[in-house]
Amino acid sequence: MFHKEGTKTILLGIIFTATVLLLSDNFIDNMWPKKLIQLGAFLILVIILQFFRNPKRTVLIGENQILAPVDGKVVVIEEVYEAEYYKDKRLQISIFMSPINVHVTRYPISGVVKFSKYHPGKFLVAWHPKASEENERTTIVVENNTFGAILYRQVAGALARRIVNYAEEGMQVVQGTDAGFIKFGSRVDLFLPIGTPINVVLNQKAVGGKTIIATKG
Repeated sequence: MFHKEGTKTILLGIIFTATVLLLSDNFIDNMWPKKLIQLGAFLILVIILQFFRNPKRTVLIGENQILAPVDGKVVVIEEVYEAEYYKDKRLQISIFMSPINVHVTRYPISGVVKFSKYHPGKFLVAWHPKASEENERTTIVVENNTFGAILYRQVAGALARRIVNYAEEGMQVVQGTDAGFIKFGSRVDLFLPIGTPINVVLNQKAVGGKTIIATKG
């Protein structure tokens, strides 16, 4: 299954690959150059298809747990000052997505969307310390009775050029369901209350909608 955000790109990839195959068959007589060109076009299509894949996942919804919003590697676990929404100290958990990861963003908890804002910005590499504050990004806050307000931030990377965010203020959302998409390398930051029990460690691989980031109770 592929994500709907990839429909246009996948279609263009198929057209490009078919065109290259057709033209190379008709205009290139030498076998090896022809095969190399055709293989290159096919590999580009495979990369596009794997990037926009959207695997079906069974999510075990739990009010007392926060799930990973994306696939990737945990690269930050630290206390920071969150200046946009909370304006106080929070525990930041950041997950870096490489181009080979699934790039679907999922809601980390069920609840009501209290805040959703897009920020234009730079395209620093996603692991840069200032990426969360200076890159193109969206900030979303979902609130429920167990954890209160939980903020997650989609952050564009050096290659990402489009962040898709489906969260709108007032929406009732369900943990683990589709919250958006980030095209190419990027990261997502979670901001949790200080003292929240964390279930992950640095450099751990996280699976969106599956890995339990934190628990309560």
